[in-house]
Amino acid sequence: MADDKLWGGRFSQPTDKFVEEFTASINFDQRMYRYDIEGSIAHAKMLARQQIIADDEAMQIIDGLQTILADIEADHFEFFVALEDIHMNIESALIKRIGPVGGKLHTARSRNDQVALDIRLYLRDEIKTILDYLNRLQEALLGQSEANLSVIMPGFTHLQTAQPVLFSHHLLAYYEMVKRDSSRMQDVLKRLNYLPLGAGALAGTTFPIDREYVAELLGFDGVTRNSLDSVSDRDFALEFCAAASILMMHLSRLSEELILWSSADFNFIELTDAFCTGSSIMPQKKNPDVPELVRGKTGRVYGNLISLLTLMKALPLAYNKDMQEDKEPLFDTIDTVKGSLKIFADMIAQMQIKTENMRIAAARGFSTATDVADYCVRKGLPFRQAHEVVGKTVRYCVENNKEIPELTLAEFRVFSELIEADIYDYVTLEASVNARRATGGTAREAVEREIQRARSERCQQTC
Repeated sequence: MADDKLWGGRFSQPTDKFVEEFTASINFDQRMYRYDIEGSIAHAKMLARQQIIADDEAMQIIDGLQTILADIEADHFEFFVALEDIHMNIESALIKRIGPVGGKLHTARSRNDQVALDIRLYLRDEIKTILDYLNRLQEALLGQSEANLSVIMPGFTHLQTAQPVLFSHHLLAYYEMVKRDSSRMQDVLKRLNYLPLGAGALAGTTFPIDREYVAELLGFDGVTRNSLDSVSDRDFALEFCAAASILMMHLSRLSEELILWSSADFNFIELTDAFCTGSSIMPQKKNPDVPELVRGKTGRVYGNLISLLTLMKALPLAYNKDMQEDKEPLFDTIDTVKGSLKIFADMIAQMQIKTENMRIAAARGFSTATDVADYCVRKGLPFRQAHEVVGKTVRYCVENNKEIPELTLAEFRVFSELIEADIYDYVTLEASVNARRATGGTAREAVEREIQRARSERCQQTC
């Protein structure tokens, strides 16, 4: 019958079975069980403290909730689709275990502010886990940078050889990206960490509750300031998915490079067997499946962000059933980001670097051409004229199948009489790299400074 449901008093007919299944969220929101119980325990303590329920009633409720928690974690708890969601499943089980007093738990709250609380508590913990994974990835990037300080590789623009750079410098670019990802996640935590419980269905409650006390019990920085906003706000979920999308974009860019670098054409790195698979027909193949899959999952996270934005774009205040659809894209984003980061940190840490292949590639493609132009400028030639001189020099090299360092002094001087014997001090890979000493440059001393700075920052955070 309809009145078997905790909200069934208004109804005279039972809910259609398919409607029950269609509207239920228990299949995916049961993962929030711990947070639902944690929030309910804090709520019960506050009700007793405010003398809205008796102390012994609060103790019965808390004891009952703790036994439910133990049963769920021991896999001895049965969830029912007919009870719709995690909140109703737990409350129904509580009433069955301790009797009518269990029904007093819902005093001064609604499922609307309850679910807003549960999502915030759940996401708060998951972001902390993601921050740990980001820290591990930063450490892997930093470790590889320290271990390969002498390795020179070609830097690219338009995927064409541009200028030589240190491999460490290239990896530290991703370190900076991940550092920003971590900062964004910390920002999400700041705006997330406010208690919505106490907003009721939309207008607050007539009971003399103490929201600040509940916020303190649950580790929130404060309480939300408007009841309508409290139950209808999902900005924190949108912000998280936006930050996650940027994070996954960074992983996808690195994935693309790992895929290229591990190909036979580049042959710069080798991913360990643990992160690759073979071909069912070609026995020689070693496929970089992990970075390929992360690259593919990036679109999935983007889609989740768009789903949430589309979900929220036209909802009037306050709560609407549409908002039940916020959880699956949010949960999927959390799972995808955590899995991608966890596997990436290990993969980067174990990656093998093919130093000589990188150096050979860096020496090709006229990567020190800009250094010749800079040399001519230092000799007094305006840069635009120097650019033309070096362009003609490169064309000569192409026509004669030579690299710039292979030219004789006589050949150099065909293009500019300003060029002297000291040109060879500027066109080696090491000279090119180490000439870029300014902060943020690829010179070894500049890269060492950045590694030292990163180490110092990390020590300040953890020491």
